[in-house]
Amino acid sequence: MLNALIGRKIGMTQIFGDNGIAIPVTVIEAGPCVVTQLRTRARDGYEAVQIGFGKRKPKNISRAELGHLGHNLPQTESQRRRAQQQGAKAREEARAKSSEKNLESQADEAESQSGVRTQARARKRRDGEPLGPFEILREVQSLGDTPVTLGQAVDVGIFNQGEYVDIIGTSKGKGFAGVMKRHGFRGGKRTHGQSDRMRAPGSIGAGTTPGRVLKGTRMAGRMGNERCTVKALEIVQADSGRNMLVIKGSIPGPNGGIVMIRKQVVK
Repeated sequence: MLNALIGRKIGMTQIFGDNGIAIPVTVIEAGPCVVTQLRTRARDGYEAVQIGFGKRKPKNISRAELGHLGHNLPQTESQRRRAQQQGAKAREEARAKSSEKNLESQADEAESQSGVRTQARARKRRDGEPLGPFEILREVQSLGDTPVTLGQAVDVGIFNQGEYVDIIGTSKGKGFAGVMKRHGFRGGKRTHGQSDRMRAPGSIGAGTTPGRVLKGTRMAGRMGNERCTVKALEIVQADSGRNMLVIKGSIPGPNGGIVMIRKQVVK
């Protein structure tokens, strides 16, 4: 069993509990996710499971990722041209070493021994059915002794109602922000002629000692668009039929953003 799933934030709403109190919740489309690779300690140095989520058009994906997912890869124009050049070179060398009587037979033999084929052919990097392509790939951990197989689909069934999870996502980007919005500074005085210092940061360091601005000083800059984790959120509802999770509270990111739902690490 996996310890996390990839999902998409649908939006926020509210539901009413047994005592009639309104509970703010976030609806997440969690999975189904497909196992695309198994990491082993002997080969990779650690154990993990790579899963894919969402659909993506093959024209918007690289050949390396298509080969990783087991798709057939036809030769590109440069590969086909290189194969033709190698075949022509092999035939020229055979003609130079052979007599006119055995010209054609030895040229064909040299080409077959070189293993060069001028026609386009498909290449496949691994056995099995091709997977995806997926919108996003992530690595998660495997829990328990239940074996996980390549190509296996994992859905919301790994979560239960009342369970606590951690949500990992990318926060909304706010652009360039000042210190009052970004760090909660109170600003400068509004009196004694300071007409232009009300939202300024003020002093950023001493003069002679240390004579520089210390690293990590809170200043204006880009706000948001960062990976963040909200911990210990309760699962109010888990609908395996529609692959929906209803989480109590808010989660990072905009509607439609990609999030990871992970079983709670620290209780």
